[in-house]
Amino acid sequence: MRNPLAGRPARAGLGRSALAVPLGALPALAFPAPGLWWLAYVALVPWLLLIRTAPSARRAGLDGWFGGIGFMLAVHHWLLPSLHVFLLVLAALLGLLWLPWGWLVRAMLGGEPSRWRAAAALFVVPSGWLLIELVRSWEGLGGPWGLLGASQWQVPPALRLASVGGVWLVSLLVVAVNTAAALLVAAPPLRRAAVAGLVGCALTLGLVWWGTAPPPITGTVRVAVVQPGVLDGPGGADRRFARGEELTRALAGQRLDLVVWGESSVGADLRARPELAKRLTALARAVDAPVLVNVDARRSDRPGIFKSAILVGRDGPTGDRYDKMRLVPFGEYVPARVVLGWVTSVGKAAGEDRRRGTTPVVMTLPAPAEGGPPGVRLGTLVCFESAFPDMTRRLARDGAELVVAQSATSTFQDSWAPAQHASLGALRAAESGRPVVHATLTGISAAYGPDGRRTGATLSTGSSAATVYELPLSQSTTAYVRLGDWPVYAALLVVGALCAAEGTGTFRRTGAAPRVPRARTVRGSPGRPVR
Repeated sequence: MRNPLAGRPARAGLGRSALAVPLGALPALAFPAPGLWWLAYVALVPWLLLIRTAPSARRAGLDGWFGGIGFMLAVHHWLLPSLHVFLLVLAALLGLLWLPWGWLVRAMLGGEPSRWRAAAALFVVPSGWLLIELVRSWEGLGGPWGLLGASQWQVPPALRLASVGGVWLVSLLVVAVNTAAALLVAAPPLRRAAVAGLVGCALTLGLVWWGTAPPPITGTVRVAVVQPGVLDGPGGADRRFARGEELTRALAGQRLDLVVWGESSVGADLRARPELAKRLTALARAVDAPVLVNVDARRSDRPGIFKSAILVGRDGPTGDRYDKMRLVPFGEYVPARVVLGWVTSVGKAAGEDRRRGTTPVVMTLPAPAEGGPPGVRLGTLVCFESAFPDMTRRLARDGAELVVAQSATSTFQDSWAPAQHASLGALRAAESGRPVVHATLTGISAAYGPDGRRTGATLSTGSSAATVYELPLSQSTTAYVRLGDWPVYAALLVVGALCAAEGTGTFRRTGAAPRVPRARTVRGSPGRPVR
């Protein structure tokens, strides 16, 4: 007779996996474009509750893995038209980062945790999540896109927290709130510990808000952003350049300090096309301000294609040039092209690898035409680089007073990508204490003051226009610029301490437990065991 229970564990496992994927994807709704920022504080709770009920460590790891697949697909779904089926492969590989997190969650929250273990979970579970964010923030794995703390870009207290510990500290707080909420739901006897955790998170946020002053304002700078919009078809590069010229000339007489064009706004090397340099010089004279353009072309003085921010003043290119250092995997180069080169045949991966710059650059804006001291010091980033906290921090340490990120999202205009990309400027401004301008060729252009709050109007994905931002400047140095990624090191210490404690406990159990011999029964005397 067939066992009626046969196959049920396998079916139950498939059901858990199918459930873990959407539960892992739920936090993506906290990011733009949906922008449900408040959801981030409870979005992990269903996933945590699923993992804690796993019947084994292996099943908990699988719950973590499949939830990680769901999260990666949700925050990168806009890449599907470019990567096609390869996006599923990438999500499956990156989702493996959450497999040990599943073990960690079950170990800390599973069963009936003691008060000590519940209290430790409020530190351990967020620390484990942060280490996942750290690993996947490596450029070769896709970079820091979709860090949970970045969903709080429009929340002033969270921005103040970012000025102390970067987006990493915000992620820690968000996951800690989720962990406390999961304890509150799953373990009624531990409600006091859960409530204490929630109160501790609120007190941390309040203390940072009370003890950290907003950056003092020392001056202002007027920056114009020129966004031509989508101009595809034959001669698209020349048409974009012409539209940029038209919009820039309309800015004459507005007392500007800088005009910014977006990523790939110039499609030819200025040395190879001197007439383009002359046209840009004429624009700088017409608006009485330097023009920061972005050249995406093969260089005449070095082999390969570079994406470069170039400053053009009233007398021509100033010689200040920044070559993009961190490239978009598959979009601008194919990792291990010998092995993965086939990706170019199924998606829109780069047919030729771009070349990298070697060092960040801080430019000094030329003095006004009527004389006077030089303008502000400018740090530049190109597109994908605005996602990296360390790059803006480095520019601030090098003396930049203003940070400009040049971008273009023409391929993803109708997705969530433009809004999420533009929101990163708020985190970078709050972390560095420097105003940030996110200027796009196509996409969403926006500007943020040194406290991370948005300044002025945004240019939407459908805009073909120019706008002027009057941005406050600050000379102060944030705690994050001074101390760096200290929350990451704290998370490493927490997880390391847990491993040491568990290892020591296991050693004591295996080494100190006395051996008890099994009882044996004498034949003929049932029920009377003897030693």
